[in-house]
Amino acid sequence: MIKTKQLLTSALLSFTFLSTATYVKAQDSNAGEANLKYIDPRIGNIGALLQPTRPTVQLPNQMIRMYPQRADYADDQILNFPLNIVSHRLGEVFSIKPIVKPITTDAWQQKQAYDHDLEVTRPWYYSTYLLDDETTIEFTAAKKAGIYRFNFSAGAANKSVLLGLYNAGAGSWKFTGGNEVMATETYRDNIKVYMYGMFSAVGKVGTVTGNELSAKNSVEGRRVKAYLTFPKNSKDEIVFRYAISYISTEQARKNFDKEVKNKTFEEIKTNGEKIWASVINKITVEGGTEAQKRSFYTAYYRCYERMVDITEDHKYFSGYDNKIHDTQRPFYVDDWAWDTYLALHPLNNILNPTMEDDMLNSYVNQYEQSGWMPTFPVLFGDNPCMNGFHSSIIILDGYRKGRKNFDIQKAYNGMFKNATQATMLPWRNGDKTPLDDFYYKNGYFPALKPNERETVTAVHQFEKRQAVAVTLGASYDDWAVSQLAKELNKTNDYQLLNKRSFNYKNLWNKDIQLFMPKDSVGKWIMIDPKFAGGMGGRDYYDENNGWTYLWQVQHDISGLIELLGGQAAFKAKLDQLFHEPLDRSKYEFWSKFPDATGLVGQYSMGNEPSFHIPYLYNYAGAPWKAQERIRLLLDLWFKDNVFGIPGDEDGGGMSAFVVFSSMGFYPITPGIPVYTIGSPVFEKVTINLPEGKQFTMSAANCSVINKYIQSAKLNGKVLNTPSFTHVELMNGGKLELVMGPKPNKTWGTGK
Repeated sequence: MIKTKQLLTSALLSFTFLSTATYVKAQDSNAGEANLKYIDPRIGNIGALLQPTRPTVQLPNQMIRMYPQRADYADDQILNFPLNIVSHRLGEVFSIKPIVKPITTDAWQQKQAYDHDLEVTRPWYYSTYLLDDETTIEFTAAKKAGIYRFNFSAGAANKSVLLGLYNAGAGSWKFTGGNEVMATETYRDNIKVYMYGMFSAVGKVGTVTGNELSAKNSVEGRRVKAYLTFPKNSKDEIVFRYAISYISTEQARKNFDKEVKNKTFEEIKTNGEKIWASVINKITVEGGTEAQKRSFYTAYYRCYERMVDITEDHKYFSGYDNKIHDTQRPFYVDDWAWDTYLALHPLNNILNPTMEDDMLNSYVNQYEQSGWMPTFPVLFGDNPCMNGFHSSIIILDGYRKGRKNFDIQKAYNGMFKNATQATMLPWRNGDKTPLDDFYYKNGYFPALKPNERETVTAVHQFEKRQAVAVTLGASYDDWAVSQLAKELNKTNDYQLLNKRSFNYKNLWNKDIQLFMPKDSVGKWIMIDPKFAGGMGGRDYYDENNGWTYLWQVQHDISGLIELLGGQAAFKAKLDQLFHEPLDRSKYEFWSKFPDATGLVGQYSMGNEPSFHIPYLYNYAGAPWKAQERIRLLLDLWFKDNVFGIPGDEDGGGMSAFVVFSSMGFYPITPGIPVYTIGSPVFEKVTINLPEGKQFTMSAANCSVINKYIQSAKLNGKVLNTPSFTHVELMNGGKLELVMGPKPNKTWGTGK
């Protein structure tokens, strides 16, 4: 009966919003590498409440990114296609779309119907069919260049391609010879983006300013557009090759010549598939269901969406000082540290240590160019989203895992400057404020009472003070800087910041057994920690309530256990988290906490601060409960369909959690080079490491039912602690687990 249930479950999971087998066969008939067939970029394309994933087409960590412009996967109309996604969820440049109707000024805003079942989405290739226009659109990406291929219906009366801009700043279009085009677009306020392209056929050129069509071959201004109309007797297939540059039109043309000028569409597509195969096959798995493999490898693909290398011929434009720099190393942008420090950067430290070195070096360059260590380094500079200086944790974690190919002293200087001179206010950057001085003196960020008027003008009107979240996050950040100070023999700095790393204790309310806000005179503000604080709880917490922020002490887990009254009480509180009711309807709860999705009790799988929480059972003397929880969470919330992500995925942030957890271990405290063990979903995982080494995890008898660890060995020696070190992993070796259907409650406890 159990076997029958397993087969039925597997069958149901495999038949998702399309037949998995049909989809894989249709899209990978020529795939040379088996693991690629499990990647489905449509997974999560309809968000639980907020942002969905995007079916991004690009090379790993490269600049050119594309996905069709539509609301989400449920939207059966496409507005247009970008030549580049400049930054994850932060905008596009240069739109393109084919039409077969006579051109009007409204045509750029008219959406086009497509058939979901005729859409093909792979990491390196995209195709769709426009139903009304009877036109097939294909795209494939190089590094700084791309190719679109339009196949119009035979004998179409009109064959045109519309070109436009996404941003409100100044732009331009210029055609020569009826098929060569150069363009510029201003992204944000300080980034001029350049494009050079070539159509495979000569057409009649036109441009648009305002509501006027013109036969002029060039135009400049805001919201300017352009078009090409091809003769009726021209070929039905029109190919558009192009390249993007952040440096100059001349550089865009160099990128074009280097990457796509003499390459066919099929050559670029095939090369992209090979590049993705080499990346994806750094991790191979055996066992597990088809659905688990699809979820795993799709999550793994998303881990290469960011950061992106914007270096062009040993130069790059920096939005941190608005200058062009010479370089011998890649320069990376587009990182959201609040999301990525938890698991994405730790995963990169394992699989791509050289690239991680270059990313950390990019952080140092950005600090030198702007004067601050960035929090969310994107193309146009630091984007001060969320709260905390978690780049400090990223740098410490990399350094302790062997990343030394960057100027660690300059990195430390930036980290220390942020810790002692920068404002901690959410969604702000720059010099400290009186609230920061208060924090330095009193050891906590002061909160306002409900309905109390804000007096500090620097506080973001929507994001508020987030007083408890800021205090907890700053404690971890200060710990990271103190630990690097210790590594660099900076004793005074270490003593200062190590003391501040315990500031989280100043907001511990022993009666309520949660972290609670205090006002500026040190009195408790007695709120409902489940629901108070306005939208997203931002007066006191951030996107999540007090039950989530109870556990935000990754850097001092033993200290948190002590606050809760010991290991038994710690375990009981974890149990309570997963059972504690909302005390209101989900309708009411989500009206205030839309980020807190993927709920199990008060636990929110859909938001980053929760990722490490189920692994805390390993510190509570109950590793078997970690195994139970992790399997449940993966099974509940990470399905292989369009609804398969429980919250905002954030370009690899959540996907890296899926990758680690599916493999059976997790970096619970970035900055401490140790992994804690969970419950793998596969019978065997092989990680192909640099220098030809391999780390393998085998889990005998592993299945949907057999999720509990019965015994373990590491490199042939009995392992009775649920952890191993980064050095042990990177040296290569073998973790052997024996799995069973019932928990072994003594394994991993040291007993």
